[in-house]
Amino acid sequence: MDGIQQSLSRATVAAGTTPSKGACQSTLKTSIDCVGIGLHSGRRVQMALRPAAANHGIVFRRTDLGRDIPARFHLVADTRLATVLADPADPSVRVSTVEHVMAALSGCGIDNVLIEVDGPEIPVLDGSAAHLVFLIDCAGIEAQEAPRRTIEVRRPVRVSDRNAFAELRPARSNRDGLHLAMSIVFSAPAIGRQELSVQLTPESFRRELSRARTFALAEDIDRLRAAGMAQGGSLDNAVVVDAARVLNPGGLRMEDEFVRHKLLDAVGDLALAGAALRGSFTAHRSGHGLNNRLLRALMADASAWRWADEDRVLVAA
Repeated sequence: MDGIQQSLSRATVAAGTTPSKGACQSTLKTSIDCVGIGLHSGRRVQMALRPAAANHGIVFRRTDLGRDIPARFHLVADTRLATVLADPADPSVRVSTVEHVMAALSGCGIDNVLIEVDGPEIPVLDGSAAHLVFLIDCAGIEAQEAPRRTIEVRRPVRVSDRNAFAELRPARSNRDGLHLAMSIVFSAPAIGRQELSVQLTPESFRRELSRARTFALAEDIDRLRAAGMAQGGSLDNAVVVDAARVLNPGGLRMEDEFVRHKLLDAVGDLALAGAALRGSFTAHRSGHGLNNRLLRALMADASAWRWADEDRVLVAA
């Protein structure tokens, strides 16, 4: 697989502070951009992260088409090897592979950003969220006056597909945010069975998840490329496993990098709820499809969730 070159250009290097959990919404202090390759399209793409007003949320803008797509679970149009958003007015207008940038923004506690991209896919960079966290740190984080809204899981919701499942349960206390636990099983000895649980905070996201790269089995690469996918994949942006061997010259960044990346993906997929989640996420062999089905099942059941500040709003009224 051919290597690729990517450049990071930053508008301003500003030391940002991460807002305290649940206190207020946040955005970037300044705009920042990067250039990279789409993992599946193989196309060169430029992306810019721009500050946005309170209550704006995360919105993707296709600058080549002049169309906006909000980062919401019900606009997910495809989940084969990536999470793909589509414009409901024209489903051919898409933004693919949004999970890593969504994970970085959610993991760093950022609520409002306009993401401009001049093509159909987010750049893969190094295959993890590390470069995206770097961009966020360079731009800086700015607190906003509007209170941060949180979706509280009130009762268990579960989806499954054969021997895989994903579920959300209520948090153990009102002080908890989102707890995640994932287990995976692969026949390749280099992966095998791995499991990990994390209480999501900006610190734990950076330390435990952000550097974990996407991965692929060597035996699948020709099939994926024949299907028009993984056109931009390389050992520079993905871990490739051949049975018991990791083909990347530098090896793994951590022994259980595979399950850590699956959790990173889950953070990004769950961020499409449109607000922070308070609850406990548990999954076995879950991927983008099950993660999205889980959010759809949660939000379709009015008894399964509520806005966490509902009681405070009612008292104030």
